Amino acid sequence: MVSLPNYDAASAFLDDAKARGLSVATAESCTGGLIAASLAAVPGASAALERGFVTYSDEAKTEMLGVPAALIDAHGAVSREVALAMAEGALAYSRANIAVAVTGVAGPDGGSDVKPVGLVHIAAARRGGETLHEEKRYGDLGRHEIQAQTVLDALGLLRRLLD
Repeated sequence: MVSLPNYDAASAFLDDAKARGLSVATAESCTGGLIAASLAAVPGASAALERGFVTYSDEAKTEMLGVPAALIDAHGAVSREVALAMAEGALAYSRANIAVAVTGVAGPDGGSDVKPVGLVHIAAARRGGETLHEEKRYGDLGRHEIQAQTVLDALGLLRRLLD
C-alpha cells in the first residue's frame, strides 16, 4: 500500500467532521487541488467532502468563487484578503458547512522581495460562524514540500473550526 503525504491528518479531520455532521469545500490555488485529493484519498470521504475548487488563475478566483477582481488588483492574489474571500466564496458556491482556501507562491518562480517563494495565505470559514487566517512563510523548501506543508497546515486550520 502506498502511503500518501498528509493521509493521517486528512483521515483524522474527516473522522471529526463526519462525527459533527459537517461537510467541507476547498478553494485552492498554489496547491492545485492537493487538499481535496488528500481528503478524497480517505475511504468514506464523500460523507464530508462536498466539493473542491481549483482556482489557479485570477479569473478563476473571480468566476468560480466570486472574489472581486478589484480585491485581487488592490492586494494581489497572494494576500490575506484574497484568501479570506476565497474561503467565503467556497461557502457561497457550495453546500458545505466549512471551507478552506489557500493562495501562495510555491515556486520555484514567481517570488519577489515582498511576496517570496514559500509565502502562503490559508483561510478557513464556517458558515454563519468564525473565519480564520494564517500567513505562512515556509521559505524556499522546494515546490512539493511547500505544497505538502500547506496541505497539512490547511487541515490543521480546518480542525480549529470544528469545535
